[in-house]
This record gives sequence, C-alpha cells and structure tokens, in this order.
Amino acid sequence: MRIKELFNDKSLKPKEKTEVLFKWVLDGSLPIEELLAFAENEKDSTKATCIEAIEYVTKQNPKVADETLLNFVTTALTSKAPRVKWESAKVIGNIAPLFTSNLQQAIDNLLINTNHEGTVVRWSSAFALGEILKMKTTYNETLLSTIKSICEKEEKNSIRKIYIEAIKKLHN
Repeated sequence: MRIKELFNDKSLKPKEKTEVLFKWVLDGSLPIEELLAFAENEKDSTKATCIEAIEYVTKQNPKVADETLLNFVTTALTSKAPRVKWESAKVIGNIAPLFTSNLQQAIDNLLINTNHEGTVVRWSSAFALGEILKMKTTYNETLLSTIKSICEKEEKNSIRKIYIEAIKKLHN
C-alpha cells in the first residue's frame, strides 16, 4: 500500500494512518524524502499526519533527519493549521541537536508561534525552544532573555514549566 492509497482508505482512523507511516519510515520501506514530497502539496490534515509520523520516528531515532527535513518543518511552522505547527515544532525539538549551527530560521518561526492562541501550539513551541536552549549554543545569547520574557507573559503553568526547566538545565 502506497501513501496515497493509505490516505484514501476510509476504514483507517488518522492515528492508525500515522502508525502505518511511522512503521514504514522506521523499517526503511518509506524514505522520509518520499513522505515529505507527498506531504508538501497535501491538505493540512494529511500534512499534519505525515509530520506526526515523522515526529514519532525522530523521537526514537533523530539521526534520520537531514537538512531537507529541517527546512520542511521550519517552513511548516508558518502554516495556518495549528496541528501542522505543533507537530513541526515537536520534530524540531527532537532533531535540533543535529543542526546546532542552522537553527536561526526555526527559532524565529518558533518564537512567532509562542504568541499563538492555541495552547498546544505554544506548548510545542516551548518544547522545541527549551530543547534548543538546553544545547547551550551561541543562540542562547539572545534566546535566553527572550524566553524569560515569554515565560513572564505566558498564562499557562504547563507551558511556563517547560521554559523554567530548560533555564534550570542551563545552570547545571
């Protein structure tokens, strides 16, 4: 079953489709490049399902990521669809350590999403920014003060906690 056929199968729920894609990418039968090429021009719900599968893969094995994936999810952060934004942010959080010198655009897009009305978008942006902050790179020269400012304005404790934990790890 190819990707298009998978998405046309109405007997499968979105989570089941995500699981199938995850397994295909993990076992090597579906290259990430092929999944990204498919997702590129699909509707937001399909694109988000593809990115969610990649999020699961990169959580288990971040080294599958390359510049193409980083660029794809960095751009996807600017989508209008909240689910595309939050799945992309989680992928960036998983793969950031592989791209320590190529994260500025991702950081810029994540910072924009910290003001999003959706809690999950802000939470996943906090996760990714926290992971970047913990890497102790040159980005921290400006990122630390920006995150402290965001943390002061953030109304949700669950999101504030992510930032606070990342800041604490800087001092350990």
